[in-house]
Amino acid sequence: MIEDGKTARELYLALQATPPRARFGFGRKAALVNVDVQCAYTRPDTYVTAYETDPRQIAHINALAALCRHRAFPVVWTYVAYLASGEDCGVWGTRTDTPDSLQNIKEGSPRAQLDPRAGRTAGDVVIHKRMASAFFETHLRSLLTFHHVDTVVVTSGSTSGCVRATVVDGLSCGFRMVVPEEAVADRHESPHFASLYDMALKYADVLPMEAVLAGLAAMPAEG
Repeated sequence: MIEDGKTARELYLALQATPPRARFGFGRKAALVNVDVQCAYTRPDTYVTAYETDPRQIAHINALAALCRHRAFPVVWTYVAYLASGEDCGVWGTRTDTPDSLQNIKEGSPRAQLDPRAGRTAGDVVIHKRMASAFFETHLRSLLTFHHVDTVVVTSGSTSGCVRATVVDGLSCGFRMVVPEEAVADRHESPHFASLYDMALKYADVLPMEAVLAGLAAMPAEG
């Protein structure tokens, strides 16, 4: 429970019912950034660190990816993994050494692999990241600039962690950020909806899948 006795879900739904600001909107060209759609996070039946996802979350992500490819918009998949020694974790790796921790997702391990349900194709871009934001010390920003992208759709998990960090960095870099609410997830309801509320209030357009698909389809074709 949070302010005024309302749950995070209730606050988010109230915000969406009466938005306090205009949308950033869809610009000239979009990219889809699927953050860490990997087995460590999408398999709650297998891994302790996995997120509790909407059963159709990956199907939603695949639908967005298919539309973006059809429109010749870049499709990016990120994953997080570290050396067996853990030397590339930095201070992030000093927090825990339990076998199922995020910092113990090792390069080449089953936990580091993209979920086999994810519809990645040969033309998609895969980025290895080590911190929460997909922009932090990766070439994502330069890739989007090269493709003349001004609108970034962010999916996957966790809503309160890597998704929110990517959205804040993306807005800080000057991109219009869009979050399809059915295509992101977290381990618990409260941080999930609290983060959707925070992003919708300040950093992104948080929209139903139907609205995101319509927005992407209506963007101008490149001439």
